[in-house]
Amino acid sequence: MTISKQRKAEVIKEHGANEGDSGSPEVQIAILTERINGLTEHMRTHNKDYASRRGLLGLVSRRRRLLDYVRGEDPQRYLDIIGKLGIRK
Repeated sequence: MTISKQRKAEVIKEHGANEGDSGSPEVQIAILTERINGLTEHMRTHNKDYASRRGLLGLVSRRRRLLDYVRGEDPQRYLDIIGKLGIRK
């Protein structure tokens, strides 16, 4: 599932260093989390939608790679972002 332009702008504003900061790992992780949450809700009602399940797994994998990168660069930033977004370790 995609997120609206307005919601994406809100996420960027909330997690970015400035309003145009869409490339930092924190912003990318936050946007992926929004998409993952939307797809998770979709999967609860459409549990046999295997194409969406594959896409969901790809998004989770991409988010995990970004989280691993942040953890390697700065462990405190990693703890801050997972705490802020409510992501399990």
